[in-house]
Amino acid sequence: MGKGSAQTTPAEEGASPGLVLVPGRRQLLSDQLYGQILDQIVSGRLNEGDRLPPEKDICEMFGVSRPVVRDALLQLRADGLVQARQGSGTYVLRRPADRLKSFANSAELAVFLRCLEVRMPLEATAAKLAAERRTAAQLDRIETAHDQLRKDVETGHITTANDITFHASIAAAAGNEFFTQVLQHIHGSITGFMDVSLNLTRTGSRERIQQVLNEHTIILEAIQSQEAEAAEVAMRFHIGQSQRRVIDRNQDT
Repeated sequence: MGKGSAQTTPAEEGASPGLVLVPGRRQLLSDQLYGQILDQIVSGRLNEGDRLPPEKDICEMFGVSRPVVRDALLQLRADGLVQARQGSGTYVLRRPADRLKSFANSAELAVFLRCLEVRMPLEATAAKLAAERRTAAQLDRIETAHDQLRKDVETGHITTANDITFHASIAAAAGNEFFTQVLQHIHGSITGFMDVSLNLTRTGSRERIQQVLNEHTIILEAIQSQEAEAAEVAMRFHIGQSQRRVIDRNQDT
């Protein structure tokens, strides 16, 4: 550019000034591989009882290293989707409902399910402490949130917002602000998982949606009666069941 020349702007060069590009969330290679394997399980290309190729073959097929493959298979096992058999290989243990692919990106589902590993002990302990420590005002907020869930069930449509409010009210009643802070930190993954789980529930049977409410009711009743151990067990059971309802089509009742 010569001396004294004006610098051209993107708009002058023909670029659109209204263009906004938002980068996607970076995903771990193991999550991407997890998602591709899960896609093939959901589609039925891999059925219950089918053996996955050896790690070496998966490395070559997907162009990734063995540690990436091992991480993906470890997470699939942790989520109850595959099973390792000593000296034999890795086999498909469960298939999610076919309609799962309508509600979730498989690679992101790996993140959501991994988040449950944090939620399980965290919320179970929060429920236990809430049963011991909740004030009358805090119990009222939990009961109000539960009443909203009950009304949702009457209309056949449990909302993510009301479900989150119920769980957040219990965390707030634990008497320790760190429970609330941690849940807020992982709010995005919690919301993502609940969206998937509740979409499956909304499109499932009446019995399924009633079971979801029943699990919340058992948690509430334990907190109401200040039965700490029962509240802890009930919350752990509920989160475990929510995972199973997502990954196992046989739970789709």
